[in-house]
Amino acid sequence: MTTPIHPRARGRARRVLLGVAALLALAILVVLTIGWLLPVQHRASRAATFSASPEQVFALVTAVERYPSWREGVRRVEVVARGADGSATRFSEESADGTILFEVTERIPARRVVTRIADPSLPFGGRWTFELSPTAGGTALRITEDGEVYNPLFRFASRYVMGHASSIERWLRDARGALATTTSALPDRRDRSP
Repeated sequence: MTTPIHPRARGRARRVLLGVAALLALAILVVLTIGWLLPVQHRASRAATFSASPEQVFALVTAVERYPSWREGVRRVEVVARGADGSATRFSEESADGTILFEVTERIPARRVVTRIADPSLPFGGRWTFELSPTAGGTALRITEDGEVYNPLFRFASRYVMGHASSIERWLRDARGALATTTSALPDRRDRSP
């Protein structure tokens, strides 16, 4: 035999549920409002110094097909197009978050690489600029993200939850590990014979 629920208890439970639902709706509304107020475009930049030559760091940046072996979360890279010199000009990168198509828009050996997201269907876009400069002990690498986040919910998350620079910081951390273990295996183009 079951005990009947008192009508007052039912009313109280209903009010609590309605209150929780109202608070949740208000929280979503606040997040969306803040997201709409944030600018679509943002810029984030971080730098690190590596004990490797600019040519070695450039090789790490541009050898996109090797990304899955050293970049955390990158499952697969497919080179879609190559330039006359054999370098990747378009590539797709697959991770747990999905697949993103990139295009290399500028490539100056041992100095600068610019990639941009080439898929307009995504809720975000933008470009990354890799700037390399020699230092006394190796190479300084600065990565600058000129990003765009179109969805207000993603804008809020990008700014306040993940942080605009989190992907750059992860890339630099992974690069430090890759260069520490593979510097001797990467070609130093300065030593190439004619």
